[in-house]
This record gives sequence, structure tokens and C-alpha cells, in this order.
Amino acid sequence: MVTLEPQGNDPDLEVADAVLSYLRAHPEAADTLQGIVRWWLPQQRYSRESGRIEAVLASLAERGRLQVRMLPDGHFLYGLNVASDADRTDELH
Repeated sequence: MVTLEPQGNDPDLEVADAVLSYLRAHPEAADTLQGIVRWWLPQQRYSRESGRIEAVLASLAERGRLQVRMLPDGHFLYGLNVASDADRTDELH
């Protein structure tokens, strides 16, 4: 049985929150279990964490692990800095 009462770091509560957040942002949405798992949950998770992801990308770029180019629309394009990564294949930090 799935409970939706707060229990610390409850993964069921996290899923419930993600589904409800998605539906609040898209009140006309409806989908199957497979659609929800494939489209809604990843979108909710990463949209909530985009600030943290941006900080990680900036840190990797500052350390030379990523190369960054600004696109004409002002967004940044991130890619592996092959020259810097050649001798660090097993190192993440």
C-alpha cells in the first residue's frame, strides 16, 4: 500500500509531489502510467533541479572539463572538452 503522508525522505511522497506538480502546471494533462513515467516525472525532476544542474555545468566548465558556446538565442551549448578530458577518463571531479 502506498501512503502519501510525509515520512521523512519518502520516495512515494516524492512521486506524488512530482505528479501533482506536473498536473498543476498542466491542468488539462492526462496520460497512461507509461506516459507519466516517461514524460512527466523526468520533466518535473529536472525542471525543479535546473538551477543545481546549471551550477554543476558551470563548475565543470570552469575546471576545463566542458567547453561552452553561446548560441545566437543566448542559450549555452555544453560539450566535452576532449583535450582536457583525455587524461581524466576515470575521474569525475
